[in-house]
Amino acid sequence: MTDAGLRHGRASLGLSFGVQGVAFALLVTRIPAIQDQYGISDGLLPVFLAAVPILAGAGSVATEKVVARVRPGVVLRWSQPLVLLALLGVGAGREVWHVAVALGLFGLAVGALDASMNMLGVSLQRAYGRSIMLGFHAAYSLGGIAGASLAWAGARWDLSLLGSYLPVVVVLLPAALVGSRWYTEGKGPDGKGPEKPGAGPGGAGGALSFRLLLPLCLVMSFAYIGDSTVSNWSAKYLQDVLGGSEQLATVPYNVYMVTTLLGRALGDLGVRRFGAVAVVRGGSLLAAGGFAVVAVAPGAWVGMFGFTMLGFGLCVIVPQTFAAAGRMFPGNSDAAVARLNIFNYVGFLVGSPLVGALGDAWSYRGAMLVPMVLVLATLVYARAFGPEPARYGGGHERPHTADVG
Repeated sequence: MTDAGLRHGRASLGLSFGVQGVAFALLVTRIPAIQDQYGISDGLLPVFLAAVPILAGAGSVATEKVVARVRPGVVLRWSQPLVLLALLGVGAGREVWHVAVALGLFGLAVGALDASMNMLGVSLQRAYGRSIMLGFHAAYSLGGIAGASLAWAGARWDLSLLGSYLPVVVVLLPAALVGSRWYTEGKGPDGKGPEKPGAGPGGAGGALSFRLLLPLCLVMSFAYIGDSTVSNWSAKYLQDVLGGSEQLATVPYNVYMVTTLLGRALGDLGVRRFGAVAVVRGGSLLAAGGFAVVAVAPGAWVGMFGFTMLGFGLCVIVPQTFAAAGRMFPGNSDAAVARLNIFNYVGFLVGSPLVGALGDAWSYRGAMLVPMVLVLATLVYARAFGPEPARYGGGHERPHTADVG
């Protein structure tokens, strides 16, 4: 693999992460408009919303099986267009069954897309010999900010869902297809070619030890419980609990996304300097502190500071969890990433209902302490992210002459 090939592979994968960020943000930020267009009742809406991550988990499981026969780049090349076309289908339909089919396709394709993107990211990080995973997730955050901004513009100018989605898909679909020409996989543990399932440590005989992977699965769930808490409850919390205005209540999520982008853009430097274990520990402490500040905040602006801390803290955990799975199972990292990716959706499914139920039964301030405790539990599993000296993607430092990009 040439240095130019790795650089092109890294750029094309970064584009894929960014496109996915745009698509997902356009879907979740226009949920009220989707509900209005299809006449979905408040009672039925949670069923539709829960179906997407459940089907995404199924798509991730299927991807684990598919990549035993075809390379992850092939899965990514075809799943990303399906996500964009499904998004367009959500905007174009008129009957409830139309949106049900479109969301079902979106969920299955997103599961395959998320899994295959992170498989390629782990493989490229190994080839680079240094931490680059946070940069890919920074591209996703940037795409999310762009998608949320486009959704705001569509709502501001009273565009239909189809009017909002069609121009975006027309631009991004060809870009994703062209970019897919340069998807690149790193070398396997033998340094001679793409890794093969069952080769190398942690993958003897094709076996994947769920017992060894379990700590990372728990960390992934905890991180997404925290993330979904911010996504689903920050606006309501700032307005109803902290007394902020309706306009100010829209700010915490945007602040969270911006700090997530900044943290991920700089996070790879921290991993190279201090190691993955130290970065994950620091992120966990910062995120837990953010939840604590939010829980005790006397007013809206202090609450905003807490959500800012959350963005900087949570943003490093998920990318490093995928990277740690790749280090733990270097000969079977595709299967490890696919299985780990399922717990992304577990956390998403659990987080929002958990906080809502606790808030109704107890108090929303008290409910914020639950994700705080779960994020702190990441400290218990921090050693699963690799030995302290392992600062590079493959579990060892490679000569800087091998670095590219």
